[in-house]
Amino acid sequence: MTQNVPDFAELLRGAQRTAVHLEMRDVYSVGDETADFEQFKRTGVHPDADPATADWGGWVPLVRETVARGVVMRRARIVSEPVTDYIRFEHASTPVNLAAGELVRWLPRSRASDLMLPGNDLWLIDDRQVLFHWFTGDGDWAGHEFNEDPDVIKLVSAAFEAVWERGTPHHQYTV
Repeated sequence: MTQNVPDFAELLRGAQRTAVHLEMRDVYSVGDETADFEQFKRTGVHPDADPATADWGGWVPLVRETVARGVVMRRARIVSEPVTDYIRFEHASTPVNLAAGELVRWLPRSRASDLMLPGNDLWLIDDRQVLFHWFTGDGDWAGHEFNEDPDVIKLVSAAFEAVWERGTPHHQYTV
């Protein structure tokens, strides 16, 4: 484990083969999404989900740049059902992830009971570096941990692949 947490954009720019993201919360309340989420709850429409115009603070160009280098980006979301309003919000915006080049799957929590999962959301880069994300109980950012321990990488990689194998591709998953 390393105490210094690298800049995420630089970590992703260093990816050569794969970048996978595991999300396991039903609610996130990170500050830069608050206004859009509130509007979605009022209207049922995500205000920034047009794949042709969404930038998401530079996320979309970063994904396109990464995928253009041949990196396969996969995102797996474990969700409770019925889903929360936040998951509906995420689902409504996922076409932006797909248009940028990510592959996305959804796994109902009820189908994950026999899987060994890490305690936190994470990004795994090239099966050699993992960045864990910590959130408060309310879903706001609480911190990060960078790890290159081969044993941790092996566990995280196996967990992600098990979720991915069981997950439903976005175009087949309805909320």
